[in-house]
Amino acid sequence: MITRAVVVPHPPLLVPRLSPGPEPELTALRDACVAAVRRLGPVWTAVGVHEKDQVIAPGSAGTFRGYGVDERVRLSASGTGSGLPLPALVAGWLREQAGAESVEVRLVAATTPPAECARLGKELTGDLLILGDGSNRHGPRAPGSEDERAPAFDDVVAKALANADTEALLALDPALADALGARGRVPWQVLAGVAGDWRAELLYSAAPFGVGYHVAVWERGC
Repeated sequence: MITRAVVVPHPPLLVPRLSPGPEPELTALRDACVAAVRRLGPVWTAVGVHEKDQVIAPGSAGTFRGYGVDERVRLSASGTGSGLPLPALVAGWLREQAGAESVEVRLVAATTPPAECARLGKELTGDLLILGDGSNRHGPRAPGSEDERAPAFDDVVAKALANADTEALLALDPALADALGARGRVPWQVLAGVAGDWRAELLYSAAPFGVGYHVAVWERGC
C-alpha cells in the first residue's frame, strides 16, 4: 500500500551544475523538491512520462551529459550504465539528495488516457515519486509560445494537488494538456488512481521560467 506520494517537476536545471548561475527562484524550487523527497522512505517507485511505456530497474545509472554536463546519477548505490531518459535522471539525482536506497522508474506513454493512468495507479506499491511539469507556455519567457490558457490550467493543477483532489486531476483534458505542453498530465493522473484518505501539502507552485512547476506531498491520513 502506498502511504506517501511526492509530486515534483523534472527540469534539468534542478541539478546545480546545470544551472545558469545564482537564481533565487530556482533555489526555492530546488529546495522544495529536496525537502519533499526527504519525506519519502528508503525505497521509491517513480512515475514519469515518455514516448512509450518502460520500466527502468534500480540497477541502472545515467548522465546529464546530453543536457550539457557529465553529471552522473544512479537509481541505487549499485547502479550501472550511462543512458537514462530525463525523468529517470532527475529521479536518480533526487534519490541521492534524499539518501534513499533505490528508485524504480515507470515511464508511461504520453498518449495514455486518464482511465488507463488511474488503472496503473491502482497497481503501484511503495513510496511514490511523481515527476511532471505543467504548461510550458506561461508568459514571454515560455519555451513554447505564450498561451493565455496556461495560468488557468496550472491553477487547477495546483489546487488539486493542494487538496488531494483526485477527481480534478482525472478531469484534466489530455488534448488541452498536450496543447499547453504540460507533460505532467499523465503522471498526475496515475497518482489520482491511488485510492486513499490523503493529507496534502503544496510546497511550491509557480512558473518562474515560463513553465509551471508544482511540488506537493501527499500522506495517507490516520
